[in-house]
Amino acid sequence: MSDKELIEEDDELFEHHRIVADPKQQLLRIDRFLMDRLPNVTRNKLQNAIKDGFVKVNEVEVKPNYKVRPADVITIALPEPPRDTEVVPEDIPLNIIYEDEDLLVVNKEAGMVVHPAYQNWSGTLVNALAYHFQNLPEMKGNEGRPGLVHRIDKDTSGLLVIAKSEAGMNGLAKQFYDHSIERTYYALVWGVPEPEKGTININLGRSLKDRRVTVAYEDESIGRNAITHYEVVEDLRYVSLVKCNLETGRTHQIRAHMKHLGHPLFNDATYGGDKVLKGTQFSKYKSFVDNCFKIIPRQALHAKSLGFVHPVKKEFMQFDSELPADFEAVLEKWRHYVQYT
Repeated sequence: MSDKELIEEDDELFEHHRIVADPKQQLLRIDRFLMDRLPNVTRNKLQNAIKDGFVKVNEVEVKPNYKVRPADVITIALPEPPRDTEVVPEDIPLNIIYEDEDLLVVNKEAGMVVHPAYQNWSGTLVNALAYHFQNLPEMKGNEGRPGLVHRIDKDTSGLLVIAKSEAGMNGLAKQFYDHSIERTYYALVWGVPEPEKGTININLGRSLKDRRVTVAYEDESIGRNAITHYEVVEDLRYVSLVKCNLETGRTHQIRAHMKHLGHPLFNDATYGGDKVLKGTQFSKYKSFVDNCFKIIPRQALHAKSLGFVHPVKKEFMQFDSELPADFEAVLEKWRHYVQYT
């Protein structure tokens, strides 16, 4: 049985395969086993993926001489198929908070798309990187996204790490693939989650009706495992500031998980947070909320901190950022409302 899809968000630079061995499977070297099931992938490419740790059996990395056993679950990450790779350098300012020979950390503003794609071929973070930096590495088969090892949504602000060297790219990509990167987001959500601290562990996948939307699936055979740890930082009566730590990194993970929990992100039009979901029916309150929507005309989500092991120096590095002006302004407006009403 084989199931193929893009590993999403931080993993989305890879093409993902999941294969479950037959209960009567005879012992067979893993490269030969995979050759039979992935006819369009060369043996050399598979062997390199195994050596580089991008092939796991039952969630554990294996060596090239591993022999597949009955009912083994094999997951493989491989570069995506080729796409239009031309990137036009554009003189767009970057907010760089750290840089060395192997990587840099940028604080992306809301509204900027991370990489060129359909309907967004210019004005992206990648266009800016191509202007400011020469010869950024690219993952094989993933040309057109120099330096990228993960992404955040267009209207989400916050921290991204960019690879500047091959060693930087390989080391960072491996950590994202292993889900060992520490990522903390701050979200303003409707209502106050109960309990105020917990873990959301439910599969996420593309909606069958609209592939731009991620939905939660109670059926564990559908979608991919997604884990978000959350904690309420500030209770503001009808909304709350929530800290979210990602254990996995699926497309729209926090947005879809909080929607599933019954607490969509404030002003998240895709997931129903762009209307009054909590509070009174008074017109004065509705007017207040509309004014808040105007202050932050996007989903209230910020990638606040990022922690990882430097791929060359092998030292743990931690970066933090302030909430952007629109996010801070809408928080202050809610604090004032709670205090005086």
